[in-house]
Amino acid sequence: MENVHFMSKKSDWETPQELFAQLNESFHFTLDVCATPNNKKCNNFFSPEVDGLTKDWTGVCWMNPPYGREIGKWIKKAYEESLKGAILVCLLPARTDTSWWHDYVMRGKVYFIRGRLKFSGHRNSAPFPSAVVVFGNTKLVPQINNSLDF
Repeated sequence: MENVHFMSKKSDWETPQELFAQLNESFHFTLDVCATPNNKKCNNFFSPEVDGLTKDWTGVCWMNPPYGREIGKWIKKAYEESLKGAILVCLLPARTDTSWWHDYVMRGKVYFIRGRLKFSGHRNSAPFPSAVVVFGNTKLVPQINNSLDF
């Protein structure tokens, strides 16, 4: 029997608008690096057809990546683009036991979200904890609360 508390068949969890609005107030995002026309959070966005993993990310970027097996590629790309000058703000499942968390997330600023998010389009809260992770020049990153309540 599979443990349903730690799995989901879904990999695209649409960002809750309230969370995005709160963060956008501080960061003023210019690019959503991983979106569809239906769930984009910025006018400028990379869709699956464009493949954000193959593009340069500049400015202040929002990322809520697919939460499936490919998530590590997105986290690595976010970290690498921050080294080139972009600021990346990422909504991620708090999977502190994964290699991508240890290899990349721990190099950023991590804000754990208290409780479980209710993602847009879902009746129930997510079956996993979440965190907001910021990569980039810390002198340019706005200050936000150490923990986010939703």
